[in-house]
Amino acid sequence: MMTNVGILDRGLRVIVGLALLGWTMGYYGPALPEWGDTLVTVIGGYPFVTGLLRYCPLYSLAGLSTCAEEA
Repeated sequence: MMTNVGILDRGLRVIVGLALLGWTMGYYGPALPEWGDTLVTVIGGYPFVTGLLRYCPLYSLAGLSTCAEEA
């Protein structure tokens, strides 16, 4: 499978994704309205999943990659 998310980018995505998902589960911060929970869950889920898979569809559309070049 093609990858376009590098190591540092991957780590940051997983950390930010987990933080946002934790917030929606009620572990951090104030309670959000129902639509807000859904929105933050989707926004937090995207970086978490793309960090785990090491593939970002938006990077592909933009022609970007944070992976190191192979020799």
